[in-house]
Amino acid sequence: MIQRIQTLYLLGALAADAGFYFVGKFDAAATTDQWSLGAIDRTLQLIVMVLIVWAIFKFKQRLHQFVLNRLSIILNFVLVGVFAYQSLNLPGEASVSQKGIGVLLPIISIVFLVLANKAIKRDEDLVKSVDRLR
Repeated sequence: MIQRIQTLYLLGALAADAGFYFVGKFDAAATTDQWSLGAIDRTLQLIVMVLIVWAIFKFKQRLHQFVLNRLSIILNFVLVGVFAYQSLNLPGEASVSQKGIGVLLPIISIVFLVLANKAIKRDEDLVKSVDRLR
């Protein structure tokens, strides 16, 4: 399981999403609808992390792992959209900047998930080519 490159990519994506969960926070008092968006983004972050852990343990079922990664990519894009919306609604003139680089962490996670999917696809193609030779 751990010797496969896609598992390492998935661990990188999990680390990026976990860092995003703990670091990528916005000020809750900045906008009026921030609380509801805060609940949505925290829930989505937890769902993405659970999906990635689930995908790591689905190493024997490559197609399921591939689908879980695709779902994680889609949810990460939704997170990027939510945080882009939140950052556009934050005030620009604050004594301490509320806009951080935390929004880049889901993008890093997306890159790791895409790399993992490419490695899973390569493994699946290898298995299919071996099955043809039998």
